[in-house]
Amino acid sequence: MPMKRKAFSLHWEFMFTLPVFQTEDMIKQHQLLQRVAGLIDQRILKTTISEEVGKISAENLRFAHQMIESGKVKGKLVLIGF
Repeated sequence: MPMKRKAFSLHWEFMFTLPVFQTEDMIKQHQLLQRVAGLIDQRILKTTISEEVGKISAENLRFAHQMIESGKVKGKLVLIGF
């Protein structure tokens, strides 16, 4: 009930449904993602990334966690590399 007054909703879509089920049209997902990547590269679309924190490490994870806990982060924090 507390969320109802705020018109809260949660929507979930699994982006790998087509390849998981090996559908005949699964190449369309590849084409769509390529198009979106191109639009991002052209700066027509903007991502929700607000900051790149650096490589994945215990230190950077702690830093990113502190930033998120501060409640001041808008967008996504990105840790790179595996």
